[in-house]
Amino acid sequence: MKLNRWFVANVFVKALLIGLLLFGTIASDLERFEGKGMLQRLFGFGVVILVVPGVWWLRGKRRPYPHLIDMLIVAPFVFDTLGNALNFYNTVDATDDVLHFLNWIFLVAGVTLAILRTGLARLPSWAIGVGFGGSAILWWEVMEWVVMKQGAVGLNLTYDDTIGDLVLSFSGGLIGATIAVLATPLQRVVAVQAAGEVTDPVPA
Repeated sequence: MKLNRWFVANVFVKALLIGLLLFGTIASDLERFEGKGMLQRLFGFGVVILVVPGVWWLRGKRRPYPHLIDMLIVAPFVFDTLGNALNFYNTVDATDDVLHFLNWIFLVAGVTLAILRTGLARLPSWAIGVGFGGSAILWWEVMEWVVMKQGAVGLNLTYDDTIGDLVLSFSGGLIGATIAVLATPLQRVVAVQAAGEVTDPVPA
């Protein structure tokens, strides 16, 4: 039996995230994880793994399963956790800025592809994707502030850092939504609209 490449990639990404989260939680006394709230991340990021499967199940388990979408949405949490595991946040100054930009490209691209999968036209799908990206970074910064108030001391949050994160992430989201829309052929979206979601506009 030939395995779907997106299935294999999706399983690898999720297994990597689980492994990194467990490592960070077990080895939380290491300097690289100090004050990073790894236990909170274990539960919070763990829930993210279930988001796409949960939505897919609630929507009637329509085939094919959206492995690419699932992987894109989970990937940013892998990169963030990997950055901590490899101690990049403490040793490479640009890590936080680079990952905020790249992570929102992946995240918003995945969300926009998921919206396109419903048969919504490309322009409103793009607009919703961009709006989601803006909302997501806002609440991400709120979450970091809450974790800091609970005692985490390794986040180094400042006003300049927060504004920079907002701008970089929103910009990445703009690019991610645009890539998703441009990568989805118009004829596929039209086919979904005409067929009542029988034809999938994005790869499995």
